[in-house]
Amino acid sequence: MFQSFFPRPRLFFLSALVWTIVAVAVWYTVGESLGAALGFPPGPGEARPIIGLGYFVTPDFIWFYLYCFAFFAVFFAAWAIFAPHPYQWWSVAGSALIIFVDYYQVQVSVAINNWRGPFFNAVQQALSPNSKVTAAELYGFMVTFAEIAFVAVAVYVLTRFFTSHFVFRWRTAMNDYYMARWPEVRGIEGASQRVQEDTMRFASIVEGLGLSMIDSIMTLFAFLPVLAALSPNVTALPIIGEVPEPLVVAAIFWSVFGTFLLAFAGIRLPGLEFLNQRVEAAYRKELVYGEDHGHRADPMTVRELFGQVRRSYFRLYAHFVYFNFFRSMYGQADNIFATLILIPTIAAGKITFGIFQQILGAFGQVSSSFQYLVYSWSTIVELLSIHKRLRAFEAQFAGRAQDRIEAAPEV
Repeated sequence: MFQSFFPRPRLFFLSALVWTIVAVAVWYTVGESLGAALGFPPGPGEARPIIGLGYFVTPDFIWFYLYCFAFFAVFFAAWAIFAPHPYQWWSVAGSALIIFVDYYQVQVSVAINNWRGPFFNAVQQALSPNSKVTAAELYGFMVTFAEIAFVAVAVYVLTRFFTSHFVFRWRTAMNDYYMARWPEVRGIEGASQRVQEDTMRFASIVEGLGLSMIDSIMTLFAFLPVLAALSPNVTALPIIGEVPEPLVVAAIFWSVFGTFLLAFAGIRLPGLEFLNQRVEAAYRKELVYGEDHGHRADPMTVRELFGQVRRSYFRLYAHFVYFNFFRSMYGQADNIFATLILIPTIAAGKITFGIFQQILGAFGQVSSSFQYLVYSWSTIVELLSIHKRLRAFEAQFAGRAQDRIEAAPEV
């Protein structure tokens, strides 16, 4: 699954993680002073955030772009020399480009959150008696938002085009890898489906989940300081009263609670999804044989196989009932949680409408990043079942024993 596309996967991903930690550590220790020495002084900071597209072209942002490129160039060159791979430009350079663009999209969210404060404060002033806020000023805020949004849309469209090709290259690598060993794996249940469909879904889901995880981590790095800077505006939390960094504490608590709740509720789903794919594969295989052989796919056999499919789906539906119940209840509560913890502060009149909107935006971003498993659990279930199926291929031609679930009964 991975060695067909990435050079020496285990060592590659470990080295990528270590190199990323080194890059982050250097950036947060001497990065600012090094940039200043090279002619890229730091920006004004959170006290006076820049509103609009100028946020992305400040000297410290340009220095960050150059810094990331330099670290990536060293990493790519090292792997190109140490373990050259036919797909290294797509797997190594392509992954780095996707991650960098994801970072840009996170910064778009920060830029929009910076815009929220002055805009909603202007709205609040415009609604008050004897307001001096003009329509031209409000239109100006709209133009600023449109500038950020249009650039973000263009980057998003181009990124989706690139990632579509990235996923197909990964599928091509897996397809070539497995088909070169087809005689060894053709006897596995649903072998054709695993090569034709599972490789496509695996590459697509891993790309999506991996990007979501990276996006969550980058969102934390970008918005936790924002949320911490907004925390002094909050007087106290309901029930527990005053705590240090109340917004950060509340976001972490709520997200961890939701993650454990959904993980516990859906713990059985990966195995059930895998068994569901097995009975679907058996039913499809018999129908394919029936196209070429008159004695195959007879009504009794097909009825029995479809009966297994029906039982498998009904069992899966039953387990999704309680999973969807907990997920839906948590989702509805999540819609009002940030406002709920701000009620004492709102009642005390300690924040403006603009600050209130900024807190909601930042809290939502941090909470969502901590809730990665909450929002991705159904997709993770699907990925785990596909991973089990593709591992059967690799176990077959690697001489390893099959997983126990390959021989497990469907009921």
